[in-house]
Amino acid sequence: MKIIVDAFGGDNAPREILLGCAQARQELGIDLVLTGDKARLEACARELGLEQELAQMEILPCGDVLTMEDEPTSVLREKGDSSMAVGLRALAEGKGDAFASAGNSGALVVGATMLVKRLRGVKRVAFAPIMPKSKGFFMLIDGGANVDCRPEMLLQFGVMGAAYMKSVMGVEHPRVALANVGEEEHKGDQLRQEALALLKACPDIRFVGNVEAREIPFDGADVVVADGFTGNMILKLYEGVALALMEKIKGVFTSSLKGKLAAAMVYGDLKKMKKELDYNEYGGAPIMGCSKPVFKIHGSAKASTVKSALALIQSYAQSGVTQEIAAAVSKKS
Repeated sequence: MKIIVDAFGGDNAPREILLGCAQARQELGIDLVLTGDKARLEACARELGLEQELAQMEILPCGDVLTMEDEPTSVLREKGDSSMAVGLRALAEGKGDAFASAGNSGALVVGATMLVKRLRGVKRVAFAPIMPKSKGFFMLIDGGANVDCRPEMLLQFGVMGAAYMKSVMGVEHPRVALANVGEEEHKGDQLRQEALALLKACPDIRFVGNVEAREIPFDGADVVVADGFTGNMILKLYEGVALALMEKIKGVFTSSLKGKLAAAMVYGDLKKMKKELDYNEYGGAPIMGCSKPVFKIHGSAKASTVKSALALIQSYAQSGVTQEIAAAVSKKS
C-alpha cells in the first residue's frame, strides 16, 4: 500500500503535512510518496528533526505549487509541474495506490476527472465529507463539486455513498436520504422530485426518503444526498455552527470564577464533546467516482488531521469500494 501525498497543498504546508505523514508512517506503517520541492522538504525536515522519517519516504520532485487563487484548470496547463498535478499523474501511472491533497479543491476535482479519470459510467465525481452527528457520523454527497446536477447524478451519489459507508466506515445497511425542504414526497423542485423517484426505485440502496436540514444532525440518515450547491451550504453552515457553539460554551466557562470552577469539574466531558463535534477527526473527503482513490484533506489541516486522513485513505484503498461502485454504476448504465 503506497499513498501519494501533495506535500505543498494547504494552508499549513509543508510543515503540518510532513508532521502528519511522519506520524502516519510511525503509527500506522503507511508507505508514503511526497510530491514537492525536495530541497524545501529536506530543510523542513531538519527544522522539525524528521530527517530520518523523510529518508524513509520517496520524493517526486516538482518545481511549482498550485495556490488557492489559481484557476481549477491550471492543474492541467500552467501549473502542470505543481505538486498536485505531479501527484495525480503519478497515481494515474500506477506509482501509488491513492492520492491525497489539502490544496485547491476545484483543481483537485478537475485533475481527478481529467488525469485519474472517472469510473466507467460515472457521470460526475463528487466531494463526500464525513460529518459528525448526534449518533456517530454521516456522509454528505455532494459537498460542492457539482453546483448544477441532474436527477441521475443524485442517484449515483446515493449509490456511491452507500458503498463507501458500508465498506470503509463499517455501517451495515446505510440509510440514504435526499436533502430537501420537507419530508413529504411532493416537496422540493423538479430536480428533487425526479431524484426522489429514482432513489426510491433503486434496489441497491436503503433509501429512507427526504430529510430536512434540521434533522441531519439528529441521525436523520447515514448518507445525505444533495447537489453540490445545497451540499456546500449544509457543509459550511454545519462547520460554522459547531465553531460558534464551542465559542459560546467557552465564553460561559471562562467569564467568571463560578464558570471556571464548573469547567474544571467537567473538563474531560467538554474535551470529549469538542472531539465529537470536530469534523477534522475524519480528515477530509473522498472524491467519489474516480477510477482510483483521491482524497481531499481539509485545507487548514494540522498534523493530526493529516494523520487521520491518511488512515482513512488507507482503509479506502484497501476496501475494494472502487470496484464495488464500478459494478453498481455499470448495472445502472
